[in-house]
Amino acid sequence: MKKLLILTILFLAFYSFGYSQVKNKKPNIVLIFIDDMGWADLSSFGNTDAQTPNIDKIASEGISFEQFYVNSPICSPSRVAISTGTYPQRWNITSYLDHQKNNSARGMANWLDPSAPMLARNLQQAGYATGHFGKWHMGGQRDVTDAPPIKEYGFDESLTNFEGMGPKLLPLTKDETGNVGRIWQDAEILGEPFTWMQRSEITTGFVDAAINFMSEANKEGKPFYVNLWPDDVHSPYWPPFEEYGLAKEAGKRALYLAVLEAMDKQMGKLFDYIQSDEELKENTLILFCSDNGPELGAGKAGDLKGYKTHLYEGGIRSSLIVWGPGFINKSAVGSRNQESVFSAIDFTPSLLAFTESPKTSMTDGENVIETILGRSDDSRQAPIFYSRPPDRKNYYGIENLPDLAVRDGKWKLLCDYDGSRPELYNISEDPGETKNLAEANSEVVKRLIKDVTSWYASMPQL
Repeated sequence: MKKLLILTILFLAFYSFGYSQVKNKKPNIVLIFIDDMGWADLSSFGNTDAQTPNIDKIASEGISFEQFYVNSPICSPSRVAISTGTYPQRWNITSYLDHQKNNSARGMANWLDPSAPMLARNLQQAGYATGHFGKWHMGGQRDVTDAPPIKEYGFDESLTNFEGMGPKLLPLTKDETGNVGRIWQDAEILGEPFTWMQRSEITTGFVDAAINFMSEANKEGKPFYVNLWPDDVHSPYWPPFEEYGLAKEAGKRALYLAVLEAMDKQMGKLFDYIQSDEELKENTLILFCSDNGPELGAGKAGDLKGYKTHLYEGGIRSSLIVWGPGFINKSAVGSRNQESVFSAIDFTPSLLAFTESPKTSMTDGENVIETILGRSDDSRQAPIFYSRPPDRKNYYGIENLPDLAVRDGKWKLLCDYDGSRPELYNISEDPGETKNLAEANSEVVKRLIKDVTSWYASMPQL
């Protein structure tokens, strides 16, 4: 009797922490990666200029993280990091992928090496149905027509935009006069199949494709891993036609907010689909974040300093929401984690542990799944390292930007490649990076300069 009681208590305790699985199925995972959204752009993160009720709802039912970092302040390397669990510098992708000539001039590859340790591939090998729907931008763009198809990276199915190989949705525009145009005139050179559709409807196209994919996986009895990576809220901003004229009149910020609210509505369709099915609801984990900080004059990062392309907090810190009623700690539902520091490279080892899948052969990330699920407030142990995009020494009117950065515990240091011009901030007390403490903390500065310059020197160079 006593033994039975103990077993019952252990079972209830285990279930209360939320690691339950439906019918012993592996958990489904949906990774939503928004494009150029600022840390403070969701209304649940303080935006009073626009409302994001659908995303706010999953925040109220999940956990919001305030000290989550992506691993680059610009799109392509940030996408490499979250896909591989490694620093993008390892793959010579340090800024946005462009024409071949410009990539070469910046010492960059034209695409991510398909041999990179992909989270999707490991999950595919573990029996998952894997799908990518949305912006890719890790190869196949502009005149780079010979990049590997997305399927070579471990995806069973894909649908992307003008920055990836394979099936595509290409954007049309419609202005206040009704004139229709194309954002990327030569996008067809990347090959078929492609479908031209209104820019304001493309996120819906990605959502619909993702829902169809998940539905088919369910029918086959397979768990799924889905990337839903809309190219909203990236410029140029084209909200629905009926909103375009007034928003344009009000300026860049208004156009951005109109696109943000439209994106939230489109996300709502996905959330409704998952929540309408009790089994899906109980066996699906959603992670929602942005690839980097906002454009100047569009999104906002609250009191954080900097924008997209900057190594200051506004460029690399992202609002993260984790939702999964069947998995997250019940006592953490609706909470805000203000303490835990981790980054996008930590997703790969964390999600592989969560799904009990084989580890990758290489990782810079750490397993922080207990923190992600709200069972711990632990941070990653190792520092987080950064190098700026090589073409962004001066940007948004700010000249001579720092080349390198490192976050280690409460400290954040920025400096140039040679360690000069150090800036040191106590991020725990000063997230806005307003007080440079380098002069008063020479030993900390010396240590962190050595760490970040050694890290950068260890990265391969083309």
